[in-house]
Amino acid sequence: MTRILLTLLLVTCALDETKNLAAGPLFNTGPLFNMRQRRTQRIKTLRPENTLQVSVNKNPNDEDPVARPPQKNVPPQGFVSLFNGKDLSGWYGWSTQDPNDFKDMQPAEQVAYKKKSIAGGILNKKGIDVGDHINAHWRVVDNEIVNDGKGLYLTTDKEYGDFELLVDYTMKPLGDSGIYLRGIPQVQIWDSTEEKKFKLGADQGSGGLWNNKREEGKYPLALMDRPFGEWNHFRIKMIGERVTVELNGKTVVQNAVMDNFFAHRKNKGEGSQANGFLVDPVPPRGPIQLQTHGSEIRWRNIFIREISPDEADDYLRSQNNNGFIELNNGQNLSNWQGATDSYEIHKGSITCKPGMGGDLLTKEIFGDAIVRIEFKLPTAGNNGIALRVPDGGHSAHDGMEIQVIDDAGYNTRMTSAGKPELKDYQHHGSLYFCVGAKQGYLRPTGEWNFEEIVIQNQRIIVKLNGTCILDLQLDTLDRSKMDHVPGGLDRKDGYIGLAGHNDPVEFRSFKVKRIHDG
Repeated sequence: MTRILLTLLLVTCALDETKNLAAGPLFNTGPLFNMRQRRTQRIKTLRPENTLQVSVNKNPNDEDPVARPPQKNVPPQGFVSLFNGKDLSGWYGWSTQDPNDFKDMQPAEQVAYKKKSIAGGILNKKGIDVGDHINAHWRVVDNEIVNDGKGLYLTTDKEYGDFELLVDYTMKPLGDSGIYLRGIPQVQIWDSTEEKKFKLGADQGSGGLWNNKREEGKYPLALMDRPFGEWNHFRIKMIGERVTVELNGKTVVQNAVMDNFFAHRKNKGEGSQANGFLVDPVPPRGPIQLQTHGSEIRWRNIFIREISPDEADDYLRSQNNNGFIELNNGQNLSNWQGATDSYEIHKGSITCKPGMGGDLLTKEIFGDAIVRIEFKLPTAGNNGIALRVPDGGHSAHDGMEIQVIDDAGYNTRMTSAGKPELKDYQHHGSLYFCVGAKQGYLRPTGEWNFEEIVIQNQRIIVKLNGTCILDLQLDTLDRSKMDHVPGGLDRKDGYIGLAGHNDPVEFRSFKVKRIHDG
């Protein structure tokens, strides 16, 4: 009988404790509550209050690529692994240094440097080898890359243009790391509980483009860092100069321009648009770098997918695409006037006939407008986009012309004929006679390019394949330095169109959108 009563007493106690658990904070006594309280206090000492909410309120059954143990170093469909799980093949060491410095080396110098950056032998300014190399600070442990918080940054041998990158990492306290995109810093990773760096924005969390000069993208939209000891997951997408970052399933940077840190440092104090000055944008291609200092950090599941030109164009085409009128109907030139005999529809594209030329213009006059073109250049091909051309006027002389040209091929043609190469203002994307655009952002001849031209009041912006290559105020230009002053500089409207020059440049799309005040 005594045994039965004892059993009933234990069952009753268990039921009471279960009620306490189910009732939650209304029943805030008992050993289990005290245990939960101590656990909460421990977490609060590690993380700020808003991060606590993210971690504690997380449903363990939610789909999460990091929370559940992944199959290590097995890339998703369409991705390839940058880390083989065994060693650091395919990587070398580089620091916070302009990637152009490496590109400027001769091939033999590059090979020699890579070997030293991995095994040692790089000398400092005093001629001393301080042992700052990959093998001294990086190692592979159980399918994970481990760094001790020191040394050169792990840098891919291969360079990438447009891409989607997946990376997992876990870091110890006081770490300050990041991911360089095309060799440019950086998608920030740091300790969001380190109070000394709150003034720098550490309390806002990881994932922002912290080295940006502009505010856009500099700080993350949400604090998504997980507590120390847990793995974090990045999904980073870069098309042109714009970057989108997801951290642990939440978008923390949305399609923001990434500034070229090295170009801004070099041109400090020259950021004015006066006379067409534009700081170099991020390079069109470059390596991926895993930057680290401050404390140990581990990396795994580093996968990348290269984005094709077609996919990039689809994305660029989808951005702010309302209100555009397509002027290429794919069948004839009924939407156009001017040199219609010099152009034809070839396989659905408006094409200048070989050996022909002249201005093919819209039938309507446009003031402020956005022009989107998709074009393909033959080797040494040359054309142009006419803006604000008056009745009976010439595009480059009486209006304005944004150059469309195969820079490299045309220069080769000219030098082969014993003639000088293109002037600065004659390169692709330039405002002819006035200001040269940034070079190197054209795709190879035979591939389609996507370009957007914005002309509003006295400002012209040219974006090529997602990167701004020209941004200027017409009223700040020094006209005394121009070979010819285009009449369009003083016009507020005119016709838009093509300024062909003998070569079969193809335009599969020519869209225009009026910009209305307000």
